Amino acid sequence: MSRILLAEDDNDMRRFLTKALQTAGYDVISFDNGRSAYERVREEPFTLLLTDIVMPEMDGIELARRATQLDPDLKVMFITGFAAVALNPDSNAPKDAKVLSKPFHLRELVNEVERLLAA
Repeated sequence: MSRILLAEDDNDMRRFLTKALQTAGYDVISFDNGRSAYERVREEPFTLLLTDIVMPEMDGIELARRATQLDPDLKVMFITGFAAVALNPDSNAPKDAKVLSKPFHLRELVNEVERLLAA
C-alpha cells in the first residue's frame, strides 16, 4: 500500500483530502504544517509527499526540498492556489514535482495521485 504524507494547513481541506485518499485505498498521515510533516518523514518512509505550498512554519517547497534530500525516490505533488510560485525555477522545488492547482475535484486529485505513483 502506498503511504502518503499530507501537509495542508487548512483543516477542512486536510480532512477532505485525507478521506478521499483513504477511500481510494491509500495510507495517509496528515499534518497542518510543514515542520511537523518534515519531522515525520525523517522517522519513516513514504511513497508520496502531497503538500500545500503556502503554510506556516515551513512552506511546502522547503518541505519538499528537505524531504527529497532524505529520500530521493519520494514523489512530490503540490496542491496550491499559487501554481506560478511552484513553477518558478528559482524556487528550488523538486524538478519532477507535480502541481495540482486549486480548486480541483477530489476525483481529479485521486487520479493525479494514481498517475504519479504509477510513473
